[in-house]
Amino acid sequence: MAAPAPHPTTPAWTFLTNHTHVLVCLAQNEAITLREVAAQVGITERAVHAIVTALEEEGVLTRTREGQRNRYKLNLSYRLRHPLESHRKIGDLLKLIAEH
Repeated sequence: MAAPAPHPTTPAWTFLTNHTHVLVCLAQNEAITLREVAAQVGITERAVHAIVTALEEEGVLTRTREGQRNRYKLNLSYRLRHPLESHRKIGDLLKLIAEH
């Protein structure tokens, strides 16, 4: 399967990482498919799967199987990892950028 084409208005670089973009998608819809996340973020489904797996292993999210779909629950109290922002939690970041 070919990689999704970047969104035509996506700039060459952004302030937030793909990890953050994936988290925003999951925060907006806990039942979203990885294919849908890939389309929204503008990366491959394989890349999204790798990000979700890494976040799950780190304890940032949990993945629960419901029938043929997964549901994702974010650990909003997980602290950001970089020393400059480690005083903040993922929930703090998502409040600033996620649609509610």
